[in-house]
Amino acid sequence: MAFAGLNDADVAAALAACTAADSFNHKAFFAKVGLAGKSNDDVKKAFYVIDQDKSGFIEEDELKLFLQNFSASARALTDAETKAFLADGDKDGDGMIGVDEFAAMIKG
Repeated sequence: MAFAGLNDADVAAALAACTAADSFNHKAFFAKVGLAGKSNDDVKKAFYVIDQDKSGFIEEDELKLFLQNFSASARALTDAETKAFLADGDKDGDGMIGVDEFAAMIKG
């Protein structure tokens, strides 16, 4: 698993809850895997795992593959799920989620 400190059973349960297309809810997912209760440092570590191209931002194509950071066999998010996830996290309107935006999304 890519995220140290998360319980494998919690991750498996969170992934199982969103196997159907358009069933992903990022707030519910963050709560189920335990990210919401992690320290800011742990949240930032999670951000940098998701930021596959190491640009300092999570772009739409990286969000689409978000679940695969937790399990290689997980599905890609649908376009609707990806756009909703991005819209909730992108507070400055630049089309990307920065580390502070990501932390606010998880902690908020």
